[in-house]
Amino acid sequence: MQLLESLFKLKEHGTTVRTEVIAGFTTFLTMAYIVLVNPLILSSTGMDLNAVFVATCLAAALGTAIMGLVANYPIALAPGMGLNAYFTFSVVKGMGLSWETALGAVFISGIVFLAVSLFKVREAIVNAIPQSLKFAISAGVGMFLAIIALKNAGVIAPHPETYLTLGDIHKPTTLLAIVGFFLIVALEYRKVPGSIIIGILTVTALSIAFGLSPFKGIVAPVPSMEPTFMKMDIAGALQAGLIGVIFVFFFVDLFDTTGTLVGVSHRAGLLDKDGKLPRLKRALMADSIAITAGAVMGTSSTTAYVESAAGTAVGGRTGLTAVVVALLFLAALWLSPLAATVPAYATAPALCYVAVLMARGLAEIEWDDLTESAPAVMTALAMPFTFSIADGIAFGFISYAVIKILAGRFADLKPAVLVIAALWVFKLAFFH
Repeated sequence: MQLLESLFKLKEHGTTVRTEVIAGFTTFLTMAYIVLVNPLILSSTGMDLNAVFVATCLAAALGTAIMGLVANYPIALAPGMGLNAYFTFSVVKGMGLSWETALGAVFISGIVFLAVSLFKVREAIVNAIPQSLKFAISAGVGMFLAIIALKNAGVIAPHPETYLTLGDIHKPTTLLAIVGFFLIVALEYRKVPGSIIIGILTVTALSIAFGLSPFKGIVAPVPSMEPTFMKMDIAGALQAGLIGVIFVFFFVDLFDTTGTLVGVSHRAGLLDKDGKLPRLKRALMADSIAITAGAVMGTSSTTAYVESAAGTAVGGRTGLTAVVVALLFLAALWLSPLAATVPAYATAPALCYVAVLMARGLAEIEWDDLTESAPAVMTALAMPFTFSIADGIAFGFISYAVIKILAGRFADLKPAVLVIAALWVFKLAFFH
């Protein structure tokens, strides 16, 4: 007990070991779906599902443990939703690159993030990006996830003339996915811990019961990580054409992590009197180390999870909460058959629910100012309709800069925004 007190300063934060352990279990239950969803998404690139499962658990455990032990925050990390979709559907399937090259881009973005975390470049970049674009990027990634989820569920289907149309909603798998979404939302509204994982497992159980998918077991020895371990192609990722890809991995994770850290810490009362986050550098170091280590093991970028707010809501205030979450991710390593049992349409409801949460960013946009709202809408809409997070961010920055210039609002434009917009123009012109 004395060791825990000296490590995490429990009394100073007004908490106890029991409270922190309960908070850790609560946070884990709300984000445990990632050990099922992430392998399923990344395996569609050709990556070995079981190896990605192990990499997901280990990257989450490593990043979360560092966050708890070094930064002393009750924040959990895991491979990010949205970033795994970008990795799979934009980089590998969209650009036709190998998953090894995509992992190389993730690794490089982690190194860049580490460098940015060591110096004060992060503050300069974050402060330069317009608030409206930050909110729009979050919402756009949510819409991108939604269109993937609706496709996996069979709710939407391709059409030669209208591009998209309503799918066959009479299919049992599609109906199960719809029921799963309703269940998750209802459970979340009732504040039931682990609602997302309950929804996924319920749809999976019904699918097995109706003979729609096979049951592969629950517990098994930890699978080998050899198929993905150290397979990243760094040389391939350093090609000029992948600068934009590396930038998107870095950019999305930068704002995702920073926003989550500030948001969760604010709700938990952990910000200082100036509204800033103490030990921010340590927190960002945990994230950047997890990104690079995750790429080495075989998973897409790791980021801070907003679901950590569930743990702080029940009293989690220190890194002990995060350490409990990390231990639970390690325990999950023995559940690989369960991950292989879950079909894509069972995780679709979870993706749709995450999309609902991310779309809330649109409410924060200044709708009365067209020079802010128009670029934001372009950003959010371009992501799902171009099926590319990168192109959505490009549309956002370019339209923001051009509209502000044409409107004579030069004072609103920071040099960093103009530089980023110019880089996107260059990338689209010569490397698209």
